[in-house]
Amino acid sequence: MATTQSYRITIPSRTDHLFRVRNFVSELARTHGFGDDDINKISIAVDEACTNIIKHGYNFSPDYEIEIEVRRNGRLFEILISDSGKQFDPNTVETPNMKEYLTHYRRGGLGLYLMKRIMDKVEFHFSNDRNTLHMVKSL
Repeated sequence: MATTQSYRITIPSRTDHLFRVRNFVSELARTHGFGDDDINKISIAVDEACTNIIKHGYNFSPDYEIEIEVRRNGRLFEILISDSGKQFDPNTVETPNMKEYLTHYRRGGLGLYLMKRIMDKVEFHFSNDRNTLHMVKSL
C-alpha cells in the first residue's frame, strides 16, 4: 500500500508569483517520475488554474492568497488549489470551438478546456468561504 506524501505552498494572488508554483509543481512531478512533456503539461494546467483565480476569483487584487497542495500516492499525482475568491459554476463554461478560436486569433478563455485536456480528472468543490480545484494525473 502506497503512502501519501503531501507538499504545500502558498502564494500571494499576483501573477508575478506563478513561477514559484510552476517550479514547485514541476519539481514534484519530476521526482514522481513524469517525463518532460507531462511535466510541462501539468505546469500549464496549474498555471491556468492559478491565473483564473487571480483574474476572475480575486479580480486581480493582490491582497489574497492561493494555496497549492500536491499529494503523491502511488501512481497518482494530485493537485489541490484552494482560494477564497468569487465562486463560479464550471458547468457554465462552454467548450471552445477550436477551429473558430484559431481562425479569429482569439486570446484567453482556454484555461478550463486545457486543464480538462491535460489532466485525468478535474473537479471543483465549493464551500461557503473556500473554493478547491482538485486535479489528478496518473503515471
